[in-house]
Amino acid sequence: MKNQSEQAVGGRLLYSRGHLPRLGINLSNSTMLRLEAAGQFPKRVRIGAHSVAWLASEIHEHIAKLAAEREQGQ
Repeated sequence: MKNQSEQAVGGRLLYSRGHLPRLGINLSNSTMLRLEAAGQFPKRVRIGAHSVAWLASEIHEHIAKLAAEREQGQ
């Protein structure tokens, strides 16, 4: 199993809500919650009482999966 530093993407382990639009993910919070519950978007990680983030590696895997599905014509 890879350790956390090996899993870091671009030196970042977590993406906050503000990072997601820079990656092309412009979804509302309610849409992300619905997709997370359906298993169609990575689940958020609670990092504080009122703060959440997503694992960078899972976000990049999700984007790669969407690209692969596009290539397969789905």
